[in-house]
Amino acid sequence: MLKQPKGLIAAALANTGERFGFYTMMAILTLFLMSKFGIDGEQAGKIYSFFYTSIYILALVGGLIADRLRNYKGTIIAGILVMTLGYVLLMIPTVTSKTMVIGALMVIAFGNGLFKGNLQALVGQLYDNETYAKLRDTGFQIFYMFINVGAMVAPFAAVGVRNWWLRSQGFLYNSDLSALCHQYIDGSMSPEVVSGRFSELAAQVSLAGAPTDMGAFATNYLTAFNTGFHYAFGVAIVAMLFSLVIFLANKSKLPDPKSASKASVSKEEIQQDAREIKQRLYALFAVFAIVIFFWFSFHQNGLTLTLFAQDYTRLEIFGVPISAEIFQSANPICVVVLTPVIIAIFAWLRNRGKEPSTPMKIAIGMGIAAFAYVLMVVGSLGLPRLAEVQAQGGLPAAERVTPWLLVATYLILTVAELFISPLGLSFVSKVAPQKLQGLMQGCWLGATALGNGLLFLGPILYKHISISATWSVFVVVCGISMFAMLAMVKWLERVTK
Repeated sequence: MLKQPKGLIAAALANTGERFGFYTMMAILTLFLMSKFGIDGEQAGKIYSFFYTSIYILALVGGLIADRLRNYKGTIIAGILVMTLGYVLLMIPTVTSKTMVIGALMVIAFGNGLFKGNLQALVGQLYDNETYAKLRDTGFQIFYMFINVGAMVAPFAAVGVRNWWLRSQGFLYNSDLSALCHQYIDGSMSPEVVSGRFSELAAQVSLAGAPTDMGAFATNYLTAFNTGFHYAFGVAIVAMLFSLVIFLANKSKLPDPKSASKASVSKEEIQQDAREIKQRLYALFAVFAIVIFFWFSFHQNGLTLTLFAQDYTRLEIFGVPISAEIFQSANPICVVVLTPVIIAIFAWLRNRGKEPSTPMKIAIGMGIAAFAYVLMVVGSLGLPRLAEVQAQGGLPAAERVTPWLLVATYLILTVAELFISPLGLSFVSKVAPQKLQGLMQGCWLGATALGNGLLFLGPILYKHISISATWSVFVVVCGISMFAMLAMVKWLERVTK
């Protein structure tokens, strides 16, 4: 880190603050939508998927704005302020309209588009200086790790605020009660569940003793539960202000964009004939098509895997009660821990002339992702379907699966991510024709957006077929993508060279 350009750590810290705020929201978003509006995972999944898609689509818009204005720093500052406004809107407990909540999410998505890609562009410009050119990969790895430091802590902060507010209102947290309260209020709960599991859980979470008026309990618990979620979004506001202060204090250390109009044409670009450029573009779009299915599978961590944590997972580790959202911290923790290990393994293989090519690494990553869902299939065998679970008011702790199933799955998915995400960006930078570098990086984000646009299919499968069959779909998707990538490896390697 001492050899890196001065602006790197400042940019990384600014990004850490923004990512801390973003992942505070993402950790609780699905469950917030379900609790706030009394909707199921399928409906919440459509909103979640639309929001996640918008983030990456609007990153293209943010890049175009910064390119047109030639003012990356100003665009980044505007992005921080716009995101902060979105979080302020989400924090207000009196916001009861689904349209208003979706509108706040779109404000955040637009602010994210102004911020995300443009800060990365400034980091890349730090390495245009030949003194630091050889440190580019390491610099981005450091930058990537700082992102996950923020994401690692965020779920704990969000859950801590929500549970603090619940306790201040005389209640404890229970993952099943929000849905049960909605069922009781709308009259869809069976008498057996009312006198059985609902009354039992109400007595467990009420610090003042077992409630006598179940209607009042349902209303009061939902109000406290949802207000706690709203206040948890306030953590994101504090994180954004931290990001703003860090960026403003260190703005002078970051470069100003170079004028693209004066860029010289390289000898390599002149030698590229039309056929070679076509081959490069075909290769890039082939990889883009593959990674769509990775992001479709990987980003189920905030959606279908979170629903599984709430409905089927025993929420305790080493005897300590946890919330479903806490599992969201598993991926960034694994990124921080495993990135140096993966880098060391690749370096060891490189020194012996055995390092796989970038296309082969991406194929291996798809296979690793498939294996993660194989683990989920095995761990979910014999579990009842969601409708049966909901009919009985939730699974008792004794019938739930071990939390280590999700921890292991997140660990394996993280390894897959480290084989695909940063290496995919490297592949794009190597293969894209000189004049299309920015556009092709944007297309990488577009492929991510398309994968996120399919996320809503996860909750639909989760609701309508067995749990093990749901995970089997992701095994098949990742497996087919792996074999498709393996079939193209030799061709992609030739294009890369």
